[in-house]
Amino acid sequence: MNILVQKFGGTSVANLECMKKVREKVLAGLSKGNKVVVVLSARAGETNHLLALASEWSPEPDKAECDALVSTGEQVSISLFSMLLRDTGIRARSLLGWQIPIRTDDDFGNARIRSIDSAALRRYLEEYDVLVVAGFQGCTEDGRITTLGRGGSDTSAVALAAALGSVECEIYTDVDGVYTTDPNICSTARKMDRVAYEEMLEMASMGAKVLHIRSVEFAKKYKVPVRVRSTFSDDPGTLVTQEDSSMEAVLVSGIAYDKDQARVTLHDLPDVPGTAAAVFGPLSEGGVLVDMIVQNTSLDGHTDITFTISRKDLKKTLELMNRVADKFGNVEVVHDLNVAKVSAIGVGMRNHSGVAARAFSALTQEGINILMISTSEIKITILIEEKYVELAVRILHDTFGLDWDIGC
Repeated sequence: MNILVQKFGGTSVANLECMKKVREKVLAGLSKGNKVVVVLSARAGETNHLLALASEWSPEPDKAECDALVSTGEQVSISLFSMLLRDTGIRARSLLGWQIPIRTDDDFGNARIRSIDSAALRRYLEEYDVLVVAGFQGCTEDGRITTLGRGGSDTSAVALAAALGSVECEIYTDVDGVYTTDPNICSTARKMDRVAYEEMLEMASMGAKVLHIRSVEFAKKYKVPVRVRSTFSDDPGTLVTQEDSSMEAVLVSGIAYDKDQARVTLHDLPDVPGTAAAVFGPLSEGGVLVDMIVQNTSLDGHTDITFTISRKDLKKTLELMNRVADKFGNVEVVHDLNVAKVSAIGVGMRNHSGVAARAFSALTQEGINILMISTSEIKITILIEEKYVELAVRILHDTFGLDWDIGC
């Protein structure tokens, strides 16, 4: 049995005309001899509407009940689309997460998938040619509905593809693939034919909205080939796949940026063992994700610690750090919201030197000051003033030759 998984986002199922275009993609998959598992998101705007409704009814909505509410958005999508398919003569049926079932933990609002009954899916596929599955949702062991967090339909689709034997998964969106950078910022951005899992993970972690980061983690772990395509064109899109030697030959594959950044500094901390633990322990316990960290030592026995976080966590972070400051005494806590990250990403960095030097030199020539730096095997990230983000992206894109005229 040949199986293809296709996922369509909210803009792809926004109305009847859009769903008819989705039907064309499904019919194309069937025409190639596949059974098709279609994963749908809620229609555009519906999840926000349901969340607003929950907030109207309750100042602090119960998370489990909120999941039960917002999951109905996908139920509407799959029911309507199944009707459309059946009226075309296709053997199709809809399936909610709990009907398969897709088992998750009980972290309501941001649940993680634990298991999928692949045998049940295959039994359904013996009877039907198309299964229309609600994305973004699953259920706990005791049957309570859960949701997987924003962008969770991508994760649903890739997880289903993994459960069915790492079959190909097509992710349809309103863009026609993965670009070397944001084409809204850089007019010479180029759509890539292929991108390695690790590169896509780094791009997703930097806020690129093409794929949900957990879906890429699933794809990498289970070696699921993922193709990012547009619902509204026949472009073959971008294949997210395993790294190969041709990818390594390219020094930098993409430039990503993230404006959701805040910088926090604690001045005049005692430079003694245990200080860093006293700072970052409360942040960990409070569920605050810390990204870049710099610690400066001085000759008078004191140190400064600077780190970056998501802006949504700033209020909680400042509360926690002020407690730390009170504990040590004479410690100043300051923060800055006018910062952003820019990254150069590419698996080719493993085998090439000089990437950082080229990046820093190019930014220096344009008078862009670097506030913080972090690196990994395949990524160099800098923190700069937010007002320079678009300029920095264009400069680095040009510096590493990622324009339309350069082949992959």
